[in-house]
Amino acid sequence: MRRILTSIVALAALAVPATVAAADGEGEWVKATSLIEEPRYPPDFPHFNYVNPDAPKGGTARLSGASPTFDSLNPILSRGIPADGLGLIYESLMIRALDELDISGQYPQIAEAMRVPDDISSVTYRLHPDAKWHDGEPITPEDVVWSYEKLIELNPSQGFYYQHVTGAEITGEREVTFTFDETGNRELPQIVGEILILPKHWWEGTDANGKQRDIASGGLEPPLGSGPYKVAAVSPGRSITYERVPDFWGADLNINIGQNNFDTIRYEYYRDLNVEFEAFKADAFDFWQENEAKRWATGYDIPAVTQGRIKKELVELEQVSGVMVGFVPNLRRPVFQDPKVRQALNYAFDFEELNRTLFFGQYERINSFFFGIPIGWQGLPEGKELEILETVRDQVPPEVFTTEYTNPVGGDRTKSRENLRKAVELFQEAGYTLEGNRMIDPSGNPVSFEILLNGATLEKVALPFQQALKRIGIDASIRSVDSTQFVTRVRSRDFDMIYTGWGQSNSPGNEQLDFWSSDAADRDSSRNYAGIKDPAVDALIKRIIFAKDREEQIAAIRALDRVLMWNHFIIPSYTILPERIAYWNRFGHPEDYGRFVIGFPTIWWWDAEKAAEVGGRQ
Repeated sequence: MRRILTSIVALAALAVPATVAAADGEGEWVKATSLIEEPRYPPDFPHFNYVNPDAPKGGTARLSGASPTFDSLNPILSRGIPADGLGLIYESLMIRALDELDISGQYPQIAEAMRVPDDISSVTYRLHPDAKWHDGEPITPEDVVWSYEKLIELNPSQGFYYQHVTGAEITGEREVTFTFDETGNRELPQIVGEILILPKHWWEGTDANGKQRDIASGGLEPPLGSGPYKVAAVSPGRSITYERVPDFWGADLNINIGQNNFDTIRYEYYRDLNVEFEAFKADAFDFWQENEAKRWATGYDIPAVTQGRIKKELVELEQVSGVMVGFVPNLRRPVFQDPKVRQALNYAFDFEELNRTLFFGQYERINSFFFGIPIGWQGLPEGKELEILETVRDQVPPEVFTTEYTNPVGGDRTKSRENLRKAVELFQEAGYTLEGNRMIDPSGNPVSFEILLNGATLEKVALPFQQALKRIGIDASIRSVDSTQFVTRVRSRDFDMIYTGWGQSNSPGNEQLDFWSSDAADRDSSRNYAGIKDPAVDALIKRIIFAKDREEQIAAIRALDRVLMWNHFIIPSYTILPERIAYWNRFGHPEDYGRFVIGFPTIWWWDAEKAAEVGGRQ
């Protein structure tokens, strides 16, 4: 996987005000929100616990891009590939603390405080009086309203995500109120606080050549921001450099103490992953997050590692996010509409053989859409979860109530033959016939489909799958394309099967609509890649969003997870929960950096003494 989940997706969370609402029902001003418990940090906390408040400022951090290239500095459009690091120049109304287990603790950034009425029909934010853009202009409620309106106008996926926000209006000198078309959705106030705020006056102005700017276009003109960094240099498609803003308005806010320590942050882009790794070893950039088992096991036998100039670490974080990745069939194609066919495809995927021959035994097979966190399905349904599932009993597979989900187990010739035999049986139960060496569908046509990959890295995983499918008469072709073409085809649903995934937080909410709902299935650019249209799934998503308390929320999450798994909407693959990282040993980091988050480069800093010992670029 090429960092498949680093940006897939932002982790969504539910939230309610952290203090008791006022007697008039309008709510009182608060400076923190959380879902599960009271926020970890009091209103006047000095800094987050996971930073070093005395971290020195200076130096340069060099990273590689998450994609092979970029073509836009506009962070809100649904098309194009935005440059990495744009979050360094922009801010939102609220920001998350990274050491709260559900990552749902939020604290003011551009906002100074927020207020939510008892029925959660709206949220009001009061802006910080000192918040300003890099040109010195104040950040205004008008900027907030304009940013929200442009986001939902120009990005259909975000428009869907915020579909229950009916509008934003200025309700005071420094106040903005977002209203909702439903009550009781505890997530809405928080996800509104995550919207990036853009400068209306800059986007509606003209560039250095007098040309009118257009927020609906991409472009590579360095944009105006309000955050700790600004764009210093752009080499289109190849690199982007950010420099720290010396008079950043929020430098002394408690949320920023000990962070944003580098004078310069630069991203370099590489079209080939192997070339990229060689560039890292040659000291062309500083930090590498490993995504290949073989390379982790065999690729670091170099002097820089043995001498300690490159640090190689396996970091076991406390899991705050879950993961599901695998081969996703497009249910919009007739061949994948029968769940027995999808289940049969899973019998053809031999994870254990891959883990033995390719992965050095490093990976685990995924069996939950919330793999790695404790809110996924467990055992057989009981209690509140069973009560919720009973409401959709006639719409879900019967195994949901009677059987714990398990993936087929391979790993040797005998098990492989048994699994392929079971796959053929499932196809036959779905009305297919095996004629000679070809699987024939009920209409008399040979079964064939294309597996679309984002680059060639995963071909070694897809090829054994392809060969197994061939043994049961299925012609599966593999096509590897560059990231731009992959994204374009996925957004337009121009694929039969892809390899992709989703990240999940400990507090799922509105994003589940974008992942699995019937409404999202027909919408280009949604993350309902499979095209799931299932009334039971829709009902369970609503139970998650409108859960009255944490107990009911977890019960609904487990019910949804169980139903998704037993519908075989994905051929699950594998993951490794610890993070595998390597970096040139020129940096300092907080002692607690590896507990919840690695945080490079945000909470790391340049260490001049270490850099002198390592030598090299600076």
